[in-house]
Amino acid sequence: MTGIIILFAFVAVVLVAFVAITHRSLPDSIILFMGVGLGAVVLFFVFQAPDVALTEAVIGAGISTIIFLMALKHLKDEK
Repeated sequence: MTGIIILFAFVAVVLVAFVAITHRSLPDSIILFMGVGLGAVVLFFVFQAPDVALTEAVIGAGISTIIFLMALKHLKDEK
């Protein structure tokens, strides 16, 4: 069962990362980037590293996404 979760999460992370890179809309790419981070959180939990998973959830998926969205808003305000 664990192997299926690992395989599914890994494939999902790779696919979402590819879509985030190739997507034309910057806000959508930022949200997809957050999805990559959340997929990594699942993998860290499965590999029994809850401290790393929590750090990735807070910093990688949470704070980084907020900073990117704020920067995007700031850039749109300047135009």
